[in-house]
Amino acid sequence: MDYLSELTTKGKEAKQAGRKLATVSTAIKNQALVSMADALEQEYRSILTANAIDVENARVKGLSESMIDRLALTENRIQAMAVGLRQVAELPDPIGEVMSSVRRPNGLEISKIRVPFGVIGIIYESRPNVTVDATGLCLKAGNAVLLRGGSEAIHSNIAIIKVIARAAYKAGIPVGALELIESTDRQAVNAMLKLKQYLDVIIPRGGAGLIKTVVENSTVPVIETGTGICHTYVDECADMAMAQAICFNAKVSRPGTCNSMETLLVHQGVADQFLPAMLTKYHEAGVELRGCPKVMKYHEAVTLATNDDWATEYSDFILSIKVVANLDEALEHIHQYSTRHSEAIITKNDNHVARFQQEVDAAAVYVNASTRFTDGFEFGFGAEIGISTQKLHARGPMGLVELTSIKYLIAGNGQIRT
Repeated sequence: MDYLSELTTKGKEAKQAGRKLATVSTAIKNQALVSMADALEQEYRSILTANAIDVENARVKGLSESMIDRLALTENRIQAMAVGLRQVAELPDPIGEVMSSVRRPNGLEISKIRVPFGVIGIIYESRPNVTVDATGLCLKAGNAVLLRGGSEAIHSNIAIIKVIARAAYKAGIPVGALELIESTDRQAVNAMLKLKQYLDVIIPRGGAGLIKTVVENSTVPVIETGTGICHTYVDECADMAMAQAICFNAKVSRPGTCNSMETLLVHQGVADQFLPAMLTKYHEAGVELRGCPKVMKYHEAVTLATNDDWATEYSDFILSIKVVANLDEALEHIHQYSTRHSEAIITKNDNHVARFQQEVDAAAVYVNASTRFTDGFEFGFGAEIGISTQKLHARGPMGLVELTSIKYLIAGNGQIRT
């Protein structure tokens, strides 16, 4: 089957299933999510076998270790997917929630309720866990889903969707509600962006190039997830031990994620105290260091950072570091280069905290904590569909509520408009 036929067939099936799924009870949806989780745990070996093929292909192609880390699955990571599905099952169902109601002077009763979008298209790269997270959230919010993952994870994604779709359909979810485009033809993405007759919204998850392509070319409405040029500012009033622990975690724990730190800003008043040990620790962990001239004097491994470095999301063991004169300069740098994802300040000064929280324009603003917490699971959403950096409809980690639209229900007793 060519990609156009596959898109049309699966898009049509998802649209038909979406109409039925919108009326499926919360109990059935929750049972389906639990059954999907059970199936992942029971059939994890088949998923790991498929994933091993993708990982080996990635190594042959020369993908970076951080990208391979995003692609690779383990028994623990599959277990985490199952835990996420069970958490979503335990969350309140937003569908049918009455958001507001009013009785007009003419007697009309007007209620505003939450409803599913219908069919959500997800275009994503590398991380096969997105196949589970996105499917679980879309299903709980009453939406059918049409997935198109990256070619580097195709074997993993096919294995995962086979396992969870079978479990979901057995539990009562309409057949066709969980669809994966298996074609790896790059033109499939462009064609999917024009599938307005079947898709109600598209959500891209991936690098800047993918997101730019989707936003600029889609005729289907887009919820934009953003790249993560995340900053951490170590203030002159910071606790040095805390700052070192947070900054190391923000960069090194999983540099391939969008919530990892790309730029470290350090107040000049604590640079002598903070940077020598911090840079050594990064260097020993394999982080490539790029800094301003003031930073270069603290460690021989630091190379000169360019303007491109400040503006690049590397998603790798690469870190840009700058010494700033004060909070004002830190705020100005963040304003210039931030992608409005996640920004952090480390300080004991309440006035600096207040300014940072008020003046930084980002979806998530942290005080004395790692930016790595910008995640639906960590925020208590069970999982996430992505991190939205736009300001319309959704911002930050998108959970169930962000996957709904609204509908007005109006009840009368014969009113006519004069």
